[in-house]
Amino acid sequence: MIFSPVEIQETVNMFMRQKLDIRCITMGISLLDCADSDSSRACQKIYDKVMRCAGKLVQVGQDIEKEFGVPIINKRISVTPIALVAGASGATSYVDYCKTLNRCAQELGVNFIGGFSALVQKGITPADKILIDSIPEALAVTDYVCSSVNVGTTKNGINMNAVKLMGETIKKTAEASKDCAVNGCAKLVVFTNAPEDNPFMAGAFHGPGEGDAVINVGVSGPGVILAAAKEFKGRPINELADGIKKMAFKITRMGQLVGTEAARRLGVDFGILDLSLAPTPAVGDSVARILEEIGLEGAGAPGTTAALAMLTDMVKKGGVMASTNVGGLSGAFIPVSEDEGMINAVKQHSICLEKLEAMTCVCSVGLDMIAIPGDTPATTISGIMADEMAIGMVNNKTTAVRLIPVPGKKAGDWVEFGGLLGGAPVMDVNRFSCADFINRGGRIPAPIHSFRN
Repeated sequence: MIFSPVEIQETVNMFMRQKLDIRCITMGISLLDCADSDSSRACQKIYDKVMRCAGKLVQVGQDIEKEFGVPIINKRISVTPIALVAGASGATSYVDYCKTLNRCAQELGVNFIGGFSALVQKGITPADKILIDSIPEALAVTDYVCSSVNVGTTKNGINMNAVKLMGETIKKTAEASKDCAVNGCAKLVVFTNAPEDNPFMAGAFHGPGEGDAVINVGVSGPGVILAAAKEFKGRPINELADGIKKMAFKITRMGQLVGTEAARRLGVDFGILDLSLAPTPAVGDSVARILEEIGLEGAGAPGTTAALAMLTDMVKKGGVMASTNVGGLSGAFIPVSEDEGMINAVKQHSICLEKLEAMTCVCSVGLDMIAIPGDTPATTISGIMADEMAIGMVNNKTTAVRLIPVPGKKAGDWVEFGGLLGGAPVMDVNRFSCADFINRGGRIPAPIHSFRN
């Protein structure tokens, strides 16, 4: 017998009661060969290649779900940063490129397509500037396209000109899409140290160092980790940590199986397996509730950062033993609107924006899906962004910001985004100005420990 009755029952419980799933299978597609001096021809090349490579993605995902009994929540696509592809054309707006990606997503039936992106950590090319200027309109007129901009790395420092520009762009995007079903800012993320193989939206893009087409998988199991934590109630933290690590191993093996099989059936390489704990608005699928089970009265209480550090580290340690293809972000997401426990923590005033920022020092990503007052100045948004980028730069890790200034809303109001994006209370923002700092522009130099050659 390969599996014991206990192991089979444990797996059934993971799926049926603890909300274990494959959060996404994402096909990364290189569009470097689609560049053309004529933007119409380039868009047609992009459409043809995406449809050719990803034509069977959704069907393969559905077949694996049925055959293996493993829920695969999202099927997605990521592409080469469009600024690298569209720069060959003389176009003064890249909205048509975004519409082309949206058309692909719609016809293929995928949930999102990421890669309306630019890499500006050290400087901004004319193509990068056009793409960033196109973001507000592009995200307002499309439903399935996600955008990302990388403004810093540990090796290059932080491009403060880009940080300033993105604060302004976020404000414009919020206003341009205020009447849309989903605010465009929910599909826009700003990074430091952005990984080239991230399967999660809104930050997924297919890096220029990647192959022609790959499958990247994101596994998520906050409910399973919560159940593991409950088994160690009152026990020493090192014993709890070991239990979380062992459960992360089991979760990762399932993702390895799905990723390998999906890649084989699609005739592409298996890229990476992202170990991130990605919550949803559903009860029982929350990272915040894991922190509470560890011993906190509420997420944000003293000890939260330490508990989150342990949780993230154990998930990674268990995962790397189960797969040689670990990559992407791999940690614990702490979005506000997508985590019912985090939403409750904001309502109960046990967590604030500054505490969330502190927590990002020890987990993956950063300030994620946070609604802020619509009248927040662009320079304040840039200041929040700069703080988060500095954490990533100094700690040699990925950090990101997905802030949503909601027009007409003030702190304490509720805003609904829908679906996996959830809803959230609007969080208060420090009202002291940082305008003089942001308006300096320039670049924050790389930290001393970046010089490792």
